[in-house]
Amino acid sequence: MSRLRRNFDREFRDGAVRIVEETGRPVARVARELGVCEGALGNWVR
Repeated sequence: MSRLRRNFDREFRDGAVRIVEETGRPVARVARELGVCEGALGNWVR
């Protein structure tokens, strides 16, 4: 079964990274709350 690849605009990615950096919450938790793959959010933060 193939998965649909979702594209997130720059504004969304920047906002997600800002949440992780400013709140200090774990990447996994923020990713779950936003409905984003943990690995993708980890890459954005890095």
